[in-house]
Amino acid sequence: MKEVYSGIFCNQISLPKNPLKYLNCYIIPSKERNLIIDTGFNRPECEKDFLNGIQKLNIDMAKTDILLTHLHSDHIGLASLAEKMGARIFTGAKEESAVRVIGTKKYWDFFYHLMQMYGLSKYGLRVEDHPGYQYRPSEIIHSLILKEEDVLEVSGYSFKVVDIPGHTLGQIGFYEMNHKLFFCGDHILGNITPNIIAWGTDNNDLERYMENLKKIYDYEIDLMLPGHRELITDHKARIRELLFHHEQRLAEIIEILSESGEKSPCEVAAKMTWDLKIENWESFPKAQKWFSAGEAMAHLEYLYDLGKIERREKESVMYYRGKSD
Repeated sequence: MKEVYSGIFCNQISLPKNPLKYLNCYIIPSKERNLIIDTGFNRPECEKDFLNGIQKLNIDMAKTDILLTHLHSDHIGLASLAEKMGARIFTGAKEESAVRVIGTKKYWDFFYHLMQMYGLSKYGLRVEDHPGYQYRPSEIIHSLILKEEDVLEVSGYSFKVVDIPGHTLGQIGFYEMNHKLFFCGDHILGNITPNIIAWGTDNNDLERYMENLKKIYDYEIDLMLPGHRELITDHKARIRELLFHHEQRLAEIIEILSESGEKSPCEVAAKMTWDLKIENWESFPKAQKWFSAGEAMAHLEYLYDLGKIERREKESVMYYRGKSD
């Protein structure tokens, strides 16, 4: 727990055995209503850190609003606990319905469809292997909706809601113009790149993500407060790095598809370069196979929409190949 800006505290919620290491849970105490941004996984270690943080700052949860940046379980896993303790829960308009049902079987049935599209079924993966499933909220979350341009006032700060989908279909951020602060969830991270997966073939998730990086490029921001790792003091430089990273990814995939034959997203991911200390694709942890194949497909869909590669579906698996002459 440390004060990262005047009256704004960061409570680091440990994420055991997870490469993200911890979640930045931001707390702004107030005499009227406190504000907390994101919560951590629904698991004992996270709950302990979350409760320790609110106790250290003497937070009355009955006078607290929880803002959820996006629906991933490391951000919303403890929202139902917070609601039981009396807090009001707020989510972005585009993810409210998904956040409400994330603990249900119907929501996770869609992930079997994604797993098939990625070509992961042959590895015996199950939805139960996904950390988002394992540590999801235990109960239905009843949330209030935040729309773009909505403003929340707390302790002298005015936070404007900004839609920044890409990492998820409806992620939101919170911009404080007067103090030049931006709470960005997982839209921009400091020394790791946010995971951008394909949620299907209709969204072009990578294009949406890059558009929303450019959307906030010219914002006046002195301090960006992300969902993980260190705070960011030069958001423009980081955005340029992220855009360049994805340009390199796209070039790498074009090179992979220059080989003969078609490949599933999983097969493309197996040939891509990953910043992991793991010998080969077969040794990737199950969760990392999920994230890597999903990210490969997001880049493949981007290239397909540009007309640079070909795509076909066979037995629920998407296959891609270089453009025929």
